[in-house]
Amino acid sequence: MILRGARQVGKTTVVKQFARSYNQFIQLNLEKPQDSDFFEKHHDVKKIVASLFLSNNLAEDFSNTLLFIDEIQEQPKAIQLLRYFYEELPELHVIAAGSLLEFAMGDVKSFPDGRVSYMYMFPLNFEEFLAARGKTRLLKEMTTVPINEIAQDPLMEQFHEYAIIGGMPEVVKRFLENKNLLNLPAVYESIWSTYKDDVQKYAKNKSERRIIIHILNTAAPQLDQRIKFQHFGNSNYKSREVGEALRRLDDARLIQLIYPTTSMNTPIQPDYKKAPKLQFLDTGLVNYVLKIQPDLLGMDNLSDAYKGALIPHLITQQNISKQIFTASKPNFWVREKNQSSAEVDLVIPYKNLVVPVEIKSGKTGKLKSLHQFIDACDHPYAVRMYSGQMKVERHSTQKGTPFLLLNLPYFLGTKLTEYISHFVENHNL
Repeated sequence: MILRGARQVGKTTVVKQFARSYNQFIQLNLEKPQDSDFFEKHHDVKKIVASLFLSNNLAEDFSNTLLFIDEIQEQPKAIQLLRYFYEELPELHVIAAGSLLEFAMGDVKSFPDGRVSYMYMFPLNFEEFLAARGKTRLLKEMTTVPINEIAQDPLMEQFHEYAIIGGMPEVVKRFLENKNLLNLPAVYESIWSTYKDDVQKYAKNKSERRIIIHILNTAAPQLDQRIKFQHFGNSNYKSREVGEALRRLDDARLIQLIYPTTSMNTPIQPDYKKAPKLQFLDTGLVNYVLKIQPDLLGMDNLSDAYKGALIPHLITQQNISKQIFTASKPNFWVREKNQSSAEVDLVIPYKNLVVPVEIKSGKTGKLKSLHQFIDACDHPYAVRMYSGQMKVERHSTQKGTPFLLLNLPYFLGTKLTEYISHFVENHNL
């Protein structure tokens, strides 16, 4: 198995925790020459494994041993050999991890397709944040569909804190140790600086390195906005140059490009000709870069935080965090006409339906884009995420089309699929 994800989301830590269920554990970090040498000196996986057991003074008990190959992108040959671990030593359990794996793919002569499974890791989502805080009762309430209204206020309070801090494991760990937000800026700065220092690993050349640095320095203020590649961040860079640099950052999972769709049927198809939005790895990290965390501390309702952009970004992040077996991204919906345009924050597939999700705090009557979606689609189901209580309401669009609106509190972003299922299966016009 290959565990994929950006740097510093906890891949190594979670494998070490998983390794406790084995009698023996062998860990390699291919950034270290002495560990990489095992793959340089030998071309046969049986010899590599025999050498590893000997060097670690372990018995060759394959079925009770976990081999962990960390930073595997540093050694393309090791990636190629994964198929032979699978074929020649199937009883040995092997996990590999890489933060910049996509960049090593081009150097792999024969990728082990069909011999490797993938899992994806992200910063902690809200459920994992509750688990880290030991909030077992609240976590249990959150997993109950539909949620008990008595859990609303305490969950919203925890979500408010999570929205400010974010889910980077080291940040959450430090916060739990000190319970003080004032100690966190140094951690954020260390993480952000590390990502910038990694630029040389993302970039193909000096020119692309400069463009990536420019993007990292100017992208955060464009939170939840559709962007243009040409002259990005008030620069003179061309569309092609910015596009290539952004795709490198997307490969690194640091800033992802989220494209809109015009689809109203499954499967949802993104439209790569239309302007995308930028989705950052972690909302808490963006809050730090934007220097808005002190302002957020004094807000009772984060609906309007950073021009209303914070919560939609965070809910999209929650949605992405549930995609642990696929690299697929969520989409937002657009309808662009000469005289008007409409945009819905998220569209979620459920069976043969495409369900629109608006992230708003305003009155339902102001959901103009949602109304346009309902007028054009072939089902009556829509979702609004906001700061209020969960409830289902009957409404009509401005054109008179009847529909059902599921109102969900923000903190249920990781539960969208479950609630849409419950909504559709239990409610009819």
